[in-house]
Amino acid sequence: MPVLVVDPGGPLRGHLRVPGDKSISHRVLMLAALADGSSTIRGLSGGGDVRCTLSIVGQLGADVDEGADGTLRIGGGSLHEPAEVLDVGNSGTGIRLLAGMLAGLPFRSVLDGDASIRRRPMDRVLAPLAQMGARVSGIDGSTLAPLTIDGGGLTGIDYEPPLASAQVKGCVLFAGLSADGPTTVVEPLRTRTHTEELFAATGIDVIDEPGRVTVAPGRPRPFEHDVEGDPSQAAFWAVAASIVPGSEVVVGHVYRGPARTGFVDVLRRMGADLHHDPATGDLAVRAAALHGTVVGADEVPGLVDEIPVLAVAAACAGGETRFEGVAELRVKESDRLATVEEMLAAMGAAVHVEGDVLVVRGGRLRGASVRSHHDHRIAMAAAVAALVADGPTTIDGWESVATSYPAFADDLAGLRSGGG
Repeated sequence: MPVLVVDPGGPLRGHLRVPGDKSISHRVLMLAALADGSSTIRGLSGGGDVRCTLSIVGQLGADVDEGADGTLRIGGGSLHEPAEVLDVGNSGTGIRLLAGMLAGLPFRSVLDGDASIRRRPMDRVLAPLAQMGARVSGIDGSTLAPLTIDGGGLTGIDYEPPLASAQVKGCVLFAGLSADGPTTVVEPLRTRTHTEELFAATGIDVIDEPGRVTVAPGRPRPFEHDVEGDPSQAAFWAVAASIVPGSEVVVGHVYRGPARTGFVDVLRRMGADLHHDPATGDLAVRAAALHGTVVGADEVPGLVDEIPVLAVAAACAGGETRFEGVAELRVKESDRLATVEEMLAAMGAAVHVEGDVLVVRGGRLRGASVRSHHDHRIAMAAAVAALVADGPTTIDGWESVATSYPAFADDLAGLRSGGG
């Protein structure tokens, strides 16, 4: 489906489940491959990015058994040099985390991806890996994929990334599992804690202190894991239910861990009517009048993937919203500062970029033809904006949504039919 046409309409109502958290899905697959024995995973994200990582652990020698109900059983512990290039597809998380894991394993591997991956900066992970003694090189001596990795012989380090990044932290910590001593990542700002949480849950010796995480060399034990719903996907429905009059939506079993629910705090500050149940993870949202706010740079590491749809909320809110310190959006699947600005401007919003600040003023949106730039989050954000536009919106490049949320259009149709 290269194009999706979305008409404005009535309220959204109903209960749905979003795909399993994508960031966690990548990590549990890698840990299962490293574990000496059989691990069981339920609720894995079915998007294309995670399917690529699943294929890669199989190419590395893990025994993958996928049940009819989606339950995965992965026998790990005996990994070997792959016979072919390892294709991460469109996944920046996948290539950066796998680079760390593979840098510690005693064989050669090559990581590659699509055209978007080949443009994305890998220097931020190659620099710390080089400090650990890794031999990783990009194409023609650059830091761009494809990456050739000659693994093994790593030394533990203390590393402070110049920019707060959960992907960089995860890369270094995965490499640290194969180093000859402890590895520490010092964080300038708190980022997603999935790597250290999952390490601890699978028996790896990890110390998580304010501002620093230290891991000792070792391997995970076999485990069982139920992947909770992806907050980044839930955010689309939270915004949609907030801005479409009369809407009431419940998103079930959404991950509640630290540094992933920043979008909930921002929406509450904007006046949203929502509740995230700490016991069940259910996120209940009802339509509400929103107003502008300021999203500080210190908040961005916890909601960087949600900013495109939060910008849609800002375009439907009273007053002005400022997203500060969002330069990281320039190096996602697209230059999201540019593509968010282009998408909202095409739909009639008052939006502009000031350096690394995104400024959106609320108003009425109009139907338009917009380009996703092959970026799943831009495509889905445009679909949410289209729900309150004054005419139909055509979204080009809708197939990109398959990388993270293949059933988005079906779920949208279900909520619309629930709204009568």
